[in-house]
Amino acid sequence: MKTFPELVQTLRETRNLPDPELKALLEHQGPDEVLFQAADKTRREIYGDEVYIRGLIEFTNYCRNNCYYCGIRRDNKNAERYRLSQEEILDCCEEGYALGFRTFVLQGGEDPYYTDARICAIVTEIRRRFPDCAITLSIGEKSRESYQAFFDAGANRYLLRHETASEPHYRSLHPDGMQLSNRKRCLYDLKEIGYQVGSGFMVGSPGQTTECIIQDLRFLQDLQPDMIGIGPYITHPDTPFAACPSGSVDLTLRLVAVLRLMFPYALLPATTALGTLHPLGRELGLKAGANVVMPNLSPVSVRKLYELYENKICTGEEAAQCRGCLERRVDSAGYQIVTAIGNVKRESAGERG
Repeated sequence: MKTFPELVQTLRETRNLPDPELKALLEHQGPDEVLFQAADKTRREIYGDEVYIRGLIEFTNYCRNNCYYCGIRRDNKNAERYRLSQEEILDCCEEGYALGFRTFVLQGGEDPYYTDARICAIVTEIRRRFPDCAITLSIGEKSRESYQAFFDAGANRYLLRHETASEPHYRSLHPDGMQLSNRKRCLYDLKEIGYQVGSGFMVGSPGQTTECIIQDLRFLQDLQPDMIGIGPYITHPDTPFAACPSGSVDLTLRLVAVLRLMFPYALLPATTALGTLHPLGRELGLKAGANVVMPNLSPVSVRKLYELYENKICTGEEAAQCRGCLERRVDSAGYQIVTAIGNVKRESAGERG
């Protein structure tokens, strides 16, 4: 078996390892500096020291689904529900645009109130007012026709974590009625329509094994998404998994670096969940190969209510404070926030595909 540095070098050169070597890399007992240095070198070769900011607008915490891990699951009777109006969403965009944001991420539970017509109206108006911005949706599983309608209205990115590519693991995290095959169908539909697509998974969710993670990586190799969002699973007291431990920051950082080496051109966020479990989690994520951060543009009055997990950070900060704080954090880690729209930098035809 190769040594840890040899595994890292092979992954950097070939963007792939056989399953046994991937398993050895993921389960390595020891420091990860060699891996982080390789990941940082790879991201700097493509993206330099630039970090893209996305303005996150959490516009509804109603959800029709009952996922066992999620704090806004349908059966959580302790959740205080809210919805933002179209004007409130546009106000968030106005404020964000003035702060330099050129990507807006509309994220919410699968809320039937927001029909295709309502979503299209919101997207159309954002596109009209901010023609130079990217509009990202993160609103769950829809029909291909719905995705096409949103795209035609002006949305150009879509985030939909697959959560786990293992069928048995998926079944253990979701109630009957939700299907991994449908989640995957959504992702492939989105790609075919022409979206920049983001997927990803939780690290350390109950029942996850190294083999599950390898299946996640193989699925992502097949999908080839533009964005890959991972973060540690964080428990929530009002879910069936209340007694389960949260995921590992160290393993999450290791996986960020592995993803950077396997998908050099991907946009990888240093997630809020990392910052929730470790005071320097987002900075460490950047040093491990991430190149996106997502400050919150939602009104402070609702931020605490969008509680997917416990003790979420940045719920009391106004948008400008959140933006300024992140800029300082990014700078302290040795990178710089840029206000560009931040599209993925895909390889040209002459480069390795």
